[in-house]
Amino acid sequence: MVINTCPDAASAESLATTLVEQGLAACINIIPNIRSIYVWKGERVTGSEHVLLIKTLAACYSELESTIRSLHAYELPEIIAVPIETGLPEYLAWIGEIRK
Repeated sequence: MVINTCPDAASAESLATTLVEQGLAACINIIPNIRSIYVWKGERVTGSEHVLLIKTLAACYSELESTIRSLHAYELPEIIAVPIETGLPEYLAWIGEIRK
């Protein structure tokens, strides 16, 4: 699973749609309106973002990362991969079908 944040609903929806349509993700959940506080270029920033939970395969990661980087609004997008170690077998099998 890859975690990504987007600055607004439109960019989150657009990125999620592209990743699914290109077969790089089986499913993407968009969690709207989270509050983020971070330091960027020496300044504290507080803002609203949308989180994408991207269900994909490890084999797709490189292309998925490249696609996110090329389309993302942020200069340095959050792209964090977290291994899915276990889950409902049928659901995990469904994720595995994205490259078939």
